[in-house]
Amino acid sequence: MVHRIIEWSLHNRFIVLVLAAGLFTWGFFAVKKNPIDAIPDLSENQVIVFTEWMGRGPQLIEDQITYPLVTNLQGLPRIKYVRGSSMFGMSFIYVIFNDDVDIYWARERVLERLSTVSRSLPTGVTPQLGPDGTGVGHILWYTLDAPGMDLGEQRALQDWYIKFALQNVEGVSEIASFGGFQKQYQVTLNPNQLLYYRLSAAEVINAIRTNNNESGGRKFELSDIGYIIKTSGYLKSVEEIGNIPVKNQNSIPIRIRDIATVQMTGEPRLGIFDQDGEGERVGGIVVMRYGENAAAVIDKVKAKMKEVAKGFPEKVKFDIVYDRGELIRESIDSIKRTLIEEMIVVSIVVIIFLFHWRSALSIIIQIPITIAASFILLNASGISSNIMSLTGIALAIGVIVDNGIIMSENAYKHLSEKYEQYLHQNKQSASS
Repeated sequence: MVHRIIEWSLHNRFIVLVLAAGLFTWGFFAVKKNPIDAIPDLSENQVIVFTEWMGRGPQLIEDQITYPLVTNLQGLPRIKYVRGSSMFGMSFIYVIFNDDVDIYWARERVLERLSTVSRSLPTGVTPQLGPDGTGVGHILWYTLDAPGMDLGEQRALQDWYIKFALQNVEGVSEIASFGGFQKQYQVTLNPNQLLYYRLSAAEVINAIRTNNNESGGRKFELSDIGYIIKTSGYLKSVEEIGNIPVKNQNSIPIRIRDIATVQMTGEPRLGIFDQDGEGERVGGIVVMRYGENAAAVIDKVKAKMKEVAKGFPEKVKFDIVYDRGELIRESIDSIKRTLIEEMIVVSIVVIIFLFHWRSALSIIIQIPITIAASFILLNASGISSNIMSLTGIALAIGVIVDNGIIMSENAYKHLSEKYEQYLHQNKQSASS
């Protein structure tokens, strides 16, 4: 069979060259299409359900939230297993699906089941799906270099300007903010004053909630002009909160400022983010969507960051602290360098030992065609270009080169023997 293929190839050289050129062209476009990442994604095909119920202990979270969710989500189709984790104020459910299940189909099934399970959970508790990213989806970390701006203002800039802009980039699943202070109005009640005025914390909360509202009325016309009636009652400052009446005693209103201290402060934190020992920083983590091209997403995010930076206050700029794109470029440069070195070494070895440039050329041509064809198989198998796959290709180049040298040397040897036999026969016939 092999002899027939070789014989057919020798008699149809033009067809073989056309097929090789077509295979190389197909592989070239496969290289452009293949997703590029630094590390292989070996994470499980999972959907995360996150539920928050602050102020409750792990055992209560386990009994009231985690256990009902796990038992109900186990009946979903095409799942391997369901894992649950309970901690103070939070519950995490990991629904692991089969590897061949589409992640967005899986998220739809989980969301459908949550719509029925939520009714059995405590009042005010709402489970929500985690981002459609993977465990290796953190492709870029950045911080804000903002001299003269306090941490609360930096966090507000991150949460209300940068985050919304970067989330619109194609391929980005989530922008996770970290560091700084999340601004909030804080009302600190004085228990002695509450006792004196005979008030409860629930009455104070209800007074603040009912006064932080906006309602609309009807539309009426006067002199052929339409007017819309509405009341604007959203709280906008510390003074407005302090002036809210809670109760009347002897026709004298008891206000929030009489029983509590109102201030603008940050939400309590469990930790800080320090960069290089130079102080706290505010920043964000770019999480890539499942199945996206990491290199392309990073380039789009960086381009968007340049556009966003134009709206920053003076002297504020991005500081990228982790960029997987650098590792991706190093991996690509490594295989390019290996490919060039292999071609040069093979050419030198074949020319020195065989003194035949056509043999060297035939071996060199095999390398790019084989590599291009390997990317066709990578796309068909859904494997991205990463350190593992590129390293495998780089190692395979040595095997390709060895086979090419052995085959060329063997063919050269047999042709030389045939040529010597031909000369010997000619001499015998000439002497006779």
